Amino acid sequence: MTMSDATSRPGTLWRRIHDTLSHEIDDGRYPAGAKLPTEAALAERFSVNRHTVRRALEALREAGRIHVRRGAGAFVTQGRFDYAIGPRTRFSANLAELGAAPNRRIIRLETLPADQQEAERLGLAKAAPVIVAENIAEADGVPVIYSRNTYPADRLPGLYGALREVNGITKALAKIGVTDYQRLWTRIVAERPGAMIARHLKMPENHPVLRTESLNADPHGRAVEYAKAWFCSDRIALVVDKSSFG
Repeated sequence: MTMSDATSRPGTLWRRIHDTLSHEIDDGRYPAGAKLPTEAALAERFSVNRHTVRRALEALREAGRIHVRRGAGAFVTQGRFDYAIGPRTRFSANLAELGAAPNRRIIRLETLPADQQEAERLGLAKAAPVIVAENIAEADGVPVIYSRNTYPADRLPGLYGALREVNGITKALAKIGVTDYQRLWTRIVAERPGAMIARHLKMPENHPVLRTESLNADPHGRAVEYAKAWFCSDRIALVVDKSSFG
């Protein structure tokens, strides 16, 4: 343990490193995509041990300020992504256009009876079977969206298996023959995330999220997806595509 570690109050050292690096990112010393110094270099700079540096870096990662590439180091993430909302909103395409690496993880996949709202939105009979997929979407390894996507099971036979086999909703729908779909409408509200969503998005519970509710339909006008999504507002800005206005 260094002299600085021993004489400072517990919990203040890693926070000082976190705040200093955060300010330096904001000021452009470490721009988006820049690699941060190694743990050893930061430990020497701040006269602390590497464990203290590691805790500060982990807090920056949880806040979405940096992402870590195994074997390569810590890199500054892009600030707030502009996420286009339009008739053909696609997560992977949105992020790829911004130069970010997209990834989507399904954390829950079940076939359940539709609740009243799901049945109404999808045009189904009460308690008709629906496929529910809960997802975490990441940009450069940082969680940015938590979503609950609901699909009419009888209308989309084979989708459950496709969602398990391929990475991506658009690819899964294409696999069962739905090669195109459009967003009919989107509703956006701001709210607190709640403990579960904050945990999945690795964000503080007192920071707001942007919650969207949307409905997608195939070219024949049949509803194929009803979704609710929670966007971390520190990392994503929603931009309404002008083509949405027809």
